[in-house]
Amino acid sequence: MEGFEKLPAYLSAQWSIPIPEIHIKAFKGGFSNLTYLIESESFSYVLRRPPFGNKISKAHDMVREFKILEALGKAAYDKIPKAILCCEDESILGAPFFIMEKVDGLIIRNKRPEHVSTDFFKRLSKLSIDVLLELHALELTNSGLINLGKPEGYVARQVAGWSERYLQAQTDDIPELKNAFDWLARNQPEHFSVAFIHNDFKFDNMVIRDDASVAAVLDWEMATVGDPLMDLGTTLAYWAEEDDPDILKMFNLSYVEGNFSRAELVEYYASKSKLDVSKILFYYVFGLCKVAVIAQQIYKRYALGFSSDERFSVLNQVVKAAGIKAMESIKSNKI
Repeated sequence: MEGFEKLPAYLSAQWSIPIPEIHIKAFKGGFSNLTYLIESESFSYVLRRPPFGNKISKAHDMVREFKILEALGKAAYDKIPKAILCCEDESILGAPFFIMEKVDGLIIRNKRPEHVSTDFFKRLSKLSIDVLLELHALELTNSGLINLGKPEGYVARQVAGWSERYLQAQTDDIPELKNAFDWLARNQPEHFSVAFIHNDFKFDNMVIRDDASVAAVLDWEMATVGDPLMDLGTTLAYWAEEDDPDILKMFNLSYVEGNFSRAELVEYYASKSKLDVSKILFYYVFGLCKVAVIAQQIYKRYALGFSSDERFSVLNQVVKAAGIKAMESIKSNKI
């Protein structure tokens, strides 16, 4: 594959084994960092690198994502692919990259697999949220995970930061999104909890076994230490329901029969956690605004010509729909 010509010699030098040839296949379906299957006679791994072109977001830091996987491994969190190697030398692939273990299983994207039943999604809804709860319960100090984030002032920084990112990437005038950000700035909770959080927790960022259990969680580029309810809010924003606009169903297969509703998801999370979820509307609206900005950043990269992926051409519609959904939720006081 073009652009990977230097990889075999680099890996041969790193691992002190002859690697005459590597077979490379791109994984399709993601919207951010690029993921490839790399195979030779002696190994089968997964390689992650940033997208090509303009780096609008800090979420493309491969070195940080690699260190997060290492730290989670040391903290005995087993729902991750093992971190293998990290390369900061941009002369090899044109950008930093890392290599990790390949975990076998099903990745559920926006098309329902033929063999998956309603009961499967009932189990997956519960088991996936159990994984999120387990992550939020990790010990932070002795494990060293606390060093991966700055929890003090996290909520305020996130609201201000995502608002600023939207202004930097804005292409269309969407008053609903601006109004939602203004509401978030005025309605921030006084109290918050601290946990290690994934920040992009949804079905297609998990490897699922046939019994609906989670083999591994993927895409840790936005993980940090912060308010776990902000993590839950992002998951809720991706957790589309059947009555939601079709454009908001493209990120998660949560709307098919058998899955939790958003209200049921919150109820289940609350039943397993000591956290107060009475202000969940704030966190859901934040999640919608964050999803909108992520879509806007990717759409701008497409509009500037840095990507030719036609899926990105409709992401400005996601931005508008998420902004409208946020304001509807604020007015109805419902998620």
